[in-house]
Amino acid sequence: MQKTQKAGQATKMTKEMQQCLEACLTCHNMCEQAMTDCLQKGGGQAEMQVMRAIMDCSEMTRTCADMMMRRSPMMAEMCAMCARACDMCAEACMRMPEAPHLAECADSCRRCAEMCRAMAGAAA
Repeated sequence: MQKTQKAGQATKMTKEMQQCLEACLTCHNMCEQAMTDCLQKGGGQAEMQVMRAIMDCSEMTRTCADMMMRRSPMMAEMCAMCARACDMCAEACMRMPEAPHLAECADSCRRCAEMCRAMAGAAA
């Protein structure tokens, strides 16, 4: 059975939550930078698939960070979804090894995915 929090009851921001929050915000920033670089570079169909993964990850990490900051009761589920989006983004970015900014984005995504998986498990 999953623990639920009572309406109006805020949970304390733990060290793990703070680390996950920071990982989400860092990942969001890296995705935004990668998108900017990709848009300036232009590209074909492969780049568009990578862009979709980056955009999904960017939005998911921002939303996940927002939910952690307000201690949403849906935070665990969002962290699990965020981890999945980060994994997908990291995989997509690694398909283009000639782009160093995408390798940096993939590293950030992997770290965020790891933190979010831990947070989703801890909150369940």
